[in-house]
Amino acid sequence: MSQITTIDLGSNSFRVLQYNCKTNQIINQYETAVGTANGLTITKKISKESLNNIINAINHTKKLFKYDPSKVIAVTTQAMREATNSTTIIDTIFQQTQIKFNIINGNTEAKLTLLAIKYALKREQISTDKFILIDIGGGSTEVIISNRTNTYTKSFELGIITLTQAQNKQNAFEEFTKDIYNFINTLNIDLNQYTFISTAGTPTTIAALKNNLNYKTYDSNIVNGTIVTIEDCIYYKNILLNSTKEEAIKLVGSGRIEYLESGINIFEKFYELFSKTQSIVFDDGLREGVAIDWCINHN
Repeated sequence: MSQITTIDLGSNSFRVLQYNCKTNQIINQYETAVGTANGLTITKKISKESLNNIINAINHTKKLFKYDPSKVIAVTTQAMREATNSTTIIDTIFQQTQIKFNIINGNTEAKLTLLAIKYALKREQISTDKFILIDIGGGSTEVIISNRTNTYTKSFELGIITLTQAQNKQNAFEEFTKDIYNFINTLNIDLNQYTFISTAGTPTTIAALKNNLNYKTYDSNIVNGTIVTIEDCIYYKNILLNSTKEEAIKLVGSGRIEYLESGINIFEKFYELFSKTQSIVFDDGLREGVAIDWCINHN
């Protein structure tokens, strides 16, 4: 089989990809916000509303792309790792859609995202032997440091939703920052030699706005390889914070607005921690990594 369909169910986003193994090209892609982790910090459960959003998104993409649900590779991440009712939720999704989600751990998530980024760098003809990669998700953030001989990965249990909904945001953010700082220090490497690369919704949103794209005109081909500076983060955060709700929805879509300030705050902190002034942004992530991994092992 030369074509594979993958689904990445994150803590906020639902992403579908149809991928051609022979050409290493994307055939179709789709993304929407489903709010998997909404309320999770308080209830420790995936809500009925989120469950309905997920099922509706699956049914929509089944009609849109006409894929066979029994042949889909579907993975899910931090929200399902944390939720006490994840088994019930996954069983319910399967009963209603015939798609079985596999909960993957943080290290697997990071390694598959890294695989996608390595292919993306090659595709965009960007040469770098040493890079730092961050993947800012809804419920967790993955940090990957890669060079020719070693790869270091760490998943941190804080993302744009969990920070936004934390009972004490300042404490949660300070602990998050301290944990990342300690992780970097244990590696004893010179980060000045490493290129800063970022993926996921927050960096791609800023990259899209920088390219004069909005939610409806978003184009991953334009976003991929965009250089985003720390000044860009500050500039577009101020634009979004000073926009009306209607203006913000037009720019970034619904289901994301309330989390973007937290996302950009996390993104900005990495510039400081890594002593970087710019980052190369990619839309590629976990769903692409799952597809590429399958292609490698089945062709």
